[in-house]
Amino acid sequence: MGEAVTVHFVGAGPGAADLLTVRATRMLGAADVVLYPGTYLDPEVLTHCAPDAELVDTQGLDLDRITDHLVTAHAAGRDVVRLTSGDPSIYSALAEQTRRLDAHGVPWDVTPGVPAYAAASALVGRELTVPLVAQSVVLTRTRARSTAMPETESLAAFAATRATLVLHLAIRRVRELMAEVGPEYGADCPVVVVHRASQPGEAVLRGTVATIADAVEEAGFRQAAVVLVGWALDAGRGGESFLYAPDRPRDVGTDR
Repeated sequence: MGEAVTVHFVGAGPGAADLLTVRATRMLGAADVVLYPGTYLDPEVLTHCAPDAELVDTQGLDLDRITDHLVTAHAAGRDVVRLTSGDPSIYSALAEQTRRLDAHGVPWDVTPGVPAYAAASALVGRELTVPLVAQSVVLTRTRARSTAMPETESLAAFAATRATLVLHLAIRRVRELMAEVGPEYGADCPVVVVHRASQPGEAVLRGTVATIADAVEEAGFRQAAVVLVGWALDAGRGGESFLYAPDRPRDVGTDR
């Protein structure tokens, strides 16, 4: 038999202790070591951990120091959970961390979590893919003090699709970003900003491309927020899905 998997990357969801998956809570309860992103996590999440677990806040650590903790724990035969905010599939540094673990010969696996944008859309009660309005969602981020964006992934290019936009790491540049998307979406297009969805301090700002920057600046939001842009956020717009139409054939195997 091969070596047991001892490093588990686990999505902590948007931050609330009761929005982790059942699998995630079981893994936290069994872990000897838990690394967690203190900046983005409600401390209540850590109540799922065993009382004697070693807890390491990674907000002040670089990637090499985080890797050292994972490798050292594995070498000692300790079960490790590396919590990520939201879901590990986006903006979690999963690729960098697993490359390093592979180089050390350390096995790992991944458990998904509720992504922040899903918690944000749930909070405001809006589907992001509304028939005849938007059938695609663009998950992207902006660049400030962060890694360069690929040249082909400009915000203007995404805005041209008029899909629902989900902007991460964007809260400090809202005014500039609204100027970029305005020509495609229009000044009166709905925008929703959700700050710390599901956590203490949760707040929702509703506005338009023309007004949201003023609202964000007045609220003083500086981090931990998701910006949703698009006409799918307008409850008065949209058609109905053919999937549920009364005249749609209901034969088994019929394509949507």
